[in-house]
Amino acid sequence: MSPRTPLRERICLDRGWRFAFGHAYDSAQDFGHGTGYFSYLAKAGYGDGPARADFDDRAFRELDVPHDWAVELPFAANGSHSHGYKALGRNFPETSVGWYRKRIFIPEADLGRRISVEFEGVFRNSDVFVNGFFLGREPSGYAGFEYDLSDYLNYGADNFLVVRVDATVEEGWFYEGAGIYRHVWLHKTAPLHVAPNGTFVTTEIAGRSAKVSVLTSIRNQGPAAAPCLVEHVVLDPHGRALAKTETRSPGSEPGDTLTLSAELSLEAPELWSLETPALHTLITRVLTQGSEVDEVETRFGIRSLRFDANHGFFLNEQHVLLKGTNNHQDHAGVGCALPDSLQDFRILALKAMGSNAYRCSHNPPTKALLDACDRLGMLVIDETRSMGSSPSQLSELERMIARDRNHPSVILWSLGNEEWAIEGDVKGARIARTMHAAARRLDPTRRTTVAISGGWGRGISTVADVMGYNYIAHGSTDRQHADFPEQPGVGTEETTTQGTRGVYVTCAERAHSAPVAEGSSGGNAEIGWKHYAARPYLAGIFFWTGFDYRGESNPYCFPAVSSQFGILDTCGFPKDGFYYLKSWWSDEPTLHVFPHWNWPGREGERIEVWAFSNAEEVELWLNGQSQGRKSVEPNGHVEWQVGYQPGELLARAFKRGREIATQRVATTGSPSQLRLSANRTRFRADAADTFVVGVSALDDQGQAVPTADNLVEFAISGPGRILGVGNGDPSCHEPDRYLPALHVLELGPFAEQAVAEARREFRVRFESPALEPGSSVRLLLRHFGAQQSVSLDGQLLASFEQEGARELPEIALSEQQLPAGVHELLVVASAYRDDKTRERAELVPAARLRIDGPPPVWKRSLFNGLLQVIVQSSGEPGAVTLRATSTGLRSGEVSAHAG
Repeated sequence: MSPRTPLRERICLDRGWRFAFGHAYDSAQDFGHGTGYFSYLAKAGYGDGPARADFDDRAFRELDVPHDWAVELPFAANGSHSHGYKALGRNFPETSVGWYRKRIFIPEADLGRRISVEFEGVFRNSDVFVNGFFLGREPSGYAGFEYDLSDYLNYGADNFLVVRVDATVEEGWFYEGAGIYRHVWLHKTAPLHVAPNGTFVTTEIAGRSAKVSVLTSIRNQGPAAAPCLVEHVVLDPHGRALAKTETRSPGSEPGDTLTLSAELSLEAPELWSLETPALHTLITRVLTQGSEVDEVETRFGIRSLRFDANHGFFLNEQHVLLKGTNNHQDHAGVGCALPDSLQDFRILALKAMGSNAYRCSHNPPTKALLDACDRLGMLVIDETRSMGSSPSQLSELERMIARDRNHPSVILWSLGNEEWAIEGDVKGARIARTMHAAARRLDPTRRTTVAISGGWGRGISTVADVMGYNYIAHGSTDRQHADFPEQPGVGTEETTTQGTRGVYVTCAERAHSAPVAEGSSGGNAEIGWKHYAARPYLAGIFFWTGFDYRGESNPYCFPAVSSQFGILDTCGFPKDGFYYLKSWWSDEPTLHVFPHWNWPGREGERIEVWAFSNAEEVELWLNGQSQGRKSVEPNGHVEWQVGYQPGELLARAFKRGREIATQRVATTGSPSQLRLSANRTRFRADAADTFVVGVSALDDQGQAVPTADNLVEFAISGPGRILGVGNGDPSCHEPDRYLPALHVLELGPFAEQAVAEARREFRVRFESPALEPGSSVRLLLRHFGAQQSVSLDGQLLASFEQEGARELPEIALSEQQLPAGVHELLVVASAYRDDKTRERAELVPAARLRIDGPPPVWKRSLFNGLLQVIVQSSGEPGAVTLRATSTGLRSGEVSAHAG
């Protein structure tokens, strides 16, 4: 290893992939994959179709991952209800398999290092190849996995990483996306190194000091036994060294992994808490024979956790009532392929409501979510996807725990959710015990739970470490607590006040629902919160859900495409219920009055007006006339019946006789202008970071129009790109993403004839479509011979030497060279001097015409006055400006600086 080579490299492989749809069962449409005489399973290195290293992928679409192709698909009435009626699954074999290819150069200096590729998540059933060699298959769409590439690589040359993804079969009953939707990493280490997820840090607090215990797994993939010294240094949140220790081992044999333990003592450390989420860093260095060979950083927090059967949950021995939400992992505009910064946006939106806890339902989250919870102060229930005790199910659980156990935000491991077939019987109890034991082996510091919706008092609930109550409509928490007095309990799911943001009159045809008093699982947010707030033995509550999510659009079917259980919609715009919880989950003076006051044609009708507030009293006025002053019941709300007349509602909130908040809700005029606001004014110029823009329509008085539905178009300038758009409408079928059109014409078969000794000509006629202005066209060719010339319609395009050329030839064509109509392509080539070159050339299609359409116009309709645009860095510094226009409205714009 060169002295200048870093000890350990972690290289992001997100950029520069090529993608195309294959086919779920038609091998011809799946690029002939799996049809070779020796398949990739029969002989090493015989990957065929796109799995071949020399496969021609120039007709594939270029993109970066994370990528969710499901969000780009159209909606279809015969699509899966669970997955939001996207054209994905068994009815759509042509869009349910995707191929990803990436070229990676590996320097010759890396020979002798261990090189692996890590996929954080691929949905789902992924086959991975490198240079034609099959590496393995991962059926789970949520479990991260890693393959060692070292023996298969071309050092000092290009290598081809290929992934076939089959999303035909669902893994859950909610929108799950499709493709490489999480990050991909290339890891380079010395043969002696810390194993993946090989450090485990635990802390114990005693008075003003803390003990930090570390288990480190050291892997020896070298050819000989190697002694090692492991050094640990703890840095405080400001980067200052607090403590240091080292541990020696006489050596490990080749292929062995040994685990070493160490302890460090810290005086008066900063504790990780919800208010001050202080993060420490453990630096682990591995040395052998006096030379340092590896270094790993591990972030952790110093804190204590405790669940008490009678008094709930304690963090650092301080009682904390869990105020949580359940959430799936998709977001408007991007599906499941969330940029890391969007995790921060979502967690901050929940914290603004007073939420302090997040349940990952129903699968392990992306690493970036837990990083955001660590940094921002949000407690987490981390949940495995599949409940069971088979080797594959235990492997998924163990990989989740090994990956996530250093995150201070994680407080519970969830082993399952609503497993109705086994909840109330002995099989469920056996499985839960086995999974709990596996979790305890990997992490003895945290307890486990199972979210149970029925069968309380039987089966799983009798052995659950922490009882997870899904919906109080299913039984009595008091009876369970009385029957199992030593068992802590937490409300893993409870009903929100379901409904569509900004809708107050149900319209079933559009799947728009007014707030529901009796939700699909019983009750509403107020009923649920009152139950849990009144019972000290319960650790807290997790509402279903924080955000609306795609799929599971119950009680509606198509054209509904997303759920309406959320406290916020799919964009993160708050519904009214957000303010009910904020009233009782935060100390911030809160007053929220609804509905809006735009009801033309309903003059004189009685309209129910509600207020959510943590004040003691609220008085409501309409156009200067009091509608009454009412006391606010703790954890309740107040309401009035008000005869509608246009004008202004004014609410005033009082505590101890003093006014603490006011809110006005006025009748607005028609939309006349657009207003844009960004959640950030600065973001990183790294081709990954984002800022989020909210768009609303204002009337001439500058008031937001709550019923606006105008279609808005967007243009962007500067080093940024629009990543996705959304509006929170649960039945909107407008695209979330706009992709440039890509059209590929196969040119052939060619007529071939000899024209001279050792020279042949290849001729084909084809019809070209009319090109849209701004299109780009490339003629993609294979090698026809050692030397070749290419002519189009009798005009010479190029002549070149091809024998031994590294790249396949391609020629850019202008619109003038390729008008709509019939054309003739002629290639004149000399014979190959190398038979192997000829054989390789014949594997590539003779010629293709790739037509890339112009960039599309991004657009989206406002829904009840709002829509959202996600803007991503394109990688360069500078000001990025998003401009919005709509017919008849004054335009708006907003800027942020990438740097």
